[in-house]
Amino acid sequence: MKVIIATIKSWNIKRAVEFKKKNERIIETHIITDKNELTYEKVKKINPKYIFFPHWSWIIPQNIYDNFTCIVFHMTDLPFGRGGSPLQNLIERGIENTKISAIKVDGGIDTGDIYLKKDLNLNGTAEEIYIRASKIIFNDMIPEIIAEQLIPKPQKGEVVEFKRRKPEQSEIKPELTIEQIYDYIRMLDAEEYPKAFIKFGKYRLEFSRASFKSGKIIADVEIKEVESHE
Repeated sequence: MKVIIATIKSWNIKRAVEFKKKNERIIETHIITDKNELTYEKVKKINPKYIFFPHWSWIIPQNIYDNFTCIVFHMTDLPFGRGGSPLQNLIERGIENTKISAIKVDGGIDTGDIYLKKDLNLNGTAEEIYIRASKIIFNDMIPEIIAEQLIPKPQKGEVVEFKRRKPEQSEIKPELTIEQIYDYIRMLDAEEYPKAFIKFGKYRLEFSRASFKSGKIIADVEIKEVESHE
């Protein structure tokens, strides 16, 4: 069997390499980490049974998902939470536990049929959560889809849509409670994400590695001088 794993985050790339090595006798795994490499011509040449997208930031070309089985992994209990920035939207709503939904790409925004779902706890920093999710996807979900030849089923339930967050929404506002400030810091604390910040005159204070103890937040802070137009 041939599969493609298309992903961009370091924790998923690491897991993909481990998956390839572990299953090399029975699965021919191709790893794509650059959107320019995900072309119909390249995919057709490989002719995979599945293309898995554990974390992908770009639109999947229609000529690929129309001709190959493409599966994405979304961090909500679909159809609740369709749309962008699922982790941040969940934490901002005070949700502590969610599902990872494996869905077939159909051209809509997280509208595809569901292969399976797995539980995911939302404690810790965004990066810790993503790493935990990656382990579930590669150790449990992908092997189960392949081994059981799962047939996806239509989504059921009330549709709730999320909006993709913008970088300026990472600013910590004074009306937030201390618990909400902690959540803001941790939900944005991951590779290549805009850190939670406070503006202080010509400076920008960016926060990471937060812990919440005895009613107070302990965190790392990086102080930058910014241009007046930022």
